[in-house]
Order: sequence, then structure tokens, then C-alpha cells
Amino acid sequence: MNKQEKATLSDVRYVKLVPIGSVNPNYPLSDQSKEEQAALLNRCLNDYPKGIIIGKDITVGKYLIGEHELTMEKITYHVGFPRKPAWEEEKEGKVL
Repeated sequence: MNKQEKATLSDVRYVKLVPIGSVNPNYPLSDQSKEEQAALLNRCLNDYPKGIIIGKDITVGKYLIGEHELTMEKITYHVGFPRKPAWEEEKEGKVL
């Protein structure tokens, strides 16, 4: 696939699930965790090989705490790649 062509679903050989947010009120995400989640999604979409978002799941949690209602949301992006990124292999400790 050259730089001019758009990636299509038929090019996808590897899918990574990237969660953003949390629905667990007992373990709220720190600002650093939120930034790390966003950085991973950005890496998937911008590093080589570039991934494309092929789907997403949205989970919503509603909790009643006393008289207050708390709503939390987690979006899991399905990012498709033509092959498994090398940086994903390195993360797992399997340097090629």
C-alpha cells in the first residue's frame, strides 16, 4: 500500500483495543492515567504502521451515591493495523 492509498478493512490483520476512561467508581483514573490512555491512542493512530479506528464500544456506568448521581464513561476503540506494530512487540518483551 503506497502513501496515496487509504487503508481499508481488508488491509487489517491486527486489532488492538484501546480503552479511554473508566466506569469503576472505586478506582477513578488519575490525570496521569488519562494522559497515558490518550497517548496510546495517539501512538496507534500516528506511529508506523498507522492504525485506523474500525469500531468502538461505549460503556456507561450510573451510580447513586447518597443523593447524587454519578455517571462514568469508558470508550474502547478498536484500532486496526495491517500488521502488529513493532512497538507492541517490544512492549510485550519480545524484541525481534
